[in-house]
Amino acid sequence: MQYAQLGNTGTFVSRLCLGTMTFGGKGTLFGIMGGLDQKESDALVGQSLDAGINFVDTANVYAGGESETILGKALGVKRKDVVLATKAFGRMGSGPNQVGVSRLALMQQVEASLKRLGTDYIDLYQIHGWDPVTPIDEALRTFDDLVRQGKVRYVGVSNWSAWQIMKALGISERQGLEKFATLQAYYSLVGRDLEHEIVPFLEDQKLGLLTWSPLAGGVLSGKFSRDSRANEGRRTQFDFPPVDVEHAYDVIDVLKGIANKYGVTVAQVALGWQLHKSYVTSVIIGAKNETQLKDNLGAVDVKLSAEDLAAIDKVSAPKPLYPNWMRGMQSDRAPGAVRDWSTVAKSTF
Repeated sequence: MQYAQLGNTGTFVSRLCLGTMTFGGKGTLFGIMGGLDQKESDALVGQSLDAGINFVDTANVYAGGESETILGKALGVKRKDVVLATKAFGRMGSGPNQVGVSRLALMQQVEASLKRLGTDYIDLYQIHGWDPVTPIDEALRTFDDLVRQGKVRYVGVSNWSAWQIMKALGISERQGLEKFATLQAYYSLVGRDLEHEIVPFLEDQKLGLLTWSPLAGGVLSGKFSRDSRANEGRRTQFDFPPVDVEHAYDVIDVLKGIANKYGVTVAQVALGWQLHKSYVTSVIIGAKNETQLKDNLGAVDVKLSAEDLAAIDKVSAPKPLYPNWMRGMQSDRAPGAVRDWSTVAKSTF
């Protein structure tokens, strides 16, 4: 297993993180994701720890809290050996204050998560989404209090825009509050939107990037191709995250060629590509069974050449957005440089 620094902290986490959205939830939407019971979840946690994973992620909203309960029991005495992450924001009841990141909601939800997880502290506590009602400073002061109380070690955020996180970092800096250490965000070879604004921002501010759904909800699992669409898996029941299917087929064609060259799977190449990105701290992998998990774990051993990476980057490249393409045209500050604007324009668009 490989390990990386968690943002700008002194803590190191495995480059692969076990995601537990598949734990619990039978008979609900989360059952489509996995619906694993305690015994099945115990096996996946044990397999992950044996492989060197020391980073596990869940959320209060996963299976209505059942994921946290199952995970806490699965970790047992191994709790101290892992960096345990969970999230709060999603609705956990019908009441008007059982959702969001107000001080009232966060204080209630952190206590509930601690109880379900069977632990005294959470290593990484994350805001799961943007709350348009609660002032940012209210959530940040609450997070700071939780760190000072010893209930939380580090704080992070998920599914926010770059400007929102930057605003939060500015408030934390000005008020002397605990700063976000990480961003958890969707990133895959068929969803590289992150690279337009967020990746440069994260590198500048030294935040860690934790990527979710790196296989785009199974699209890059190897089951899908231009000639045959998989008739199993959660994509057939829950088509998320959104994907441009024709573009995905082009990407899969390239991944298959590289996978065949090295005798590995399409999924391992897709995950391996992310592991070759210096700005990716940890890739969150989820599995329904031990076979899937074993395949995903094998991604850490996939070594891609510069040629491989260039081919993958090219076929999966996101379309340029303004002002990024304009910056590309104006970026040459070398003394005496003379630019051929017609060439620049052709290479940019």
